[in-house]
Amino acid sequence: MSIRRIDVGPRMSQIVIHGNTVYLAGQVGQPGGNVGAQTRDILAAIDELLAKAGTDKTKILQAIIWLADMSTFAEMNAEWDKWAPQGHTPARATGEAKLAGPEYLVEIIVTAAI
Repeated sequence: MSIRRIDVGPRMSQIVIHGNTVYLAGQVGQPGGNVGAQTRDILAAIDELLAKAGTDKTKILQAIIWLADMSTFAEMNAEWDKWAPQGHTPARATGEAKLAGPEYLVEIIVTAAI
């Protein structure tokens, strides 16, 4: 099976496609916003990346969500619930982690089918 990479950078690719599976790099929001704003930014970026890969959010298999502070879980979930297509929700895990910098409050990683 071939591997295809899209939006390749010096350290990582934003999208890797292997067979019929799409792996996205972890996405973070614009610094300065609250958790809700950063989550909206991330979900919009995920929509764009999935489209580049030839798929969409109805085919997300798994989502891993990292929050800088679990007390913001409800705020992130409010945005997720508006975005996630009912009947097509993925397997999901959410945890707390120290992210790349203090300006980042949320990071989301998804795997999808084509």
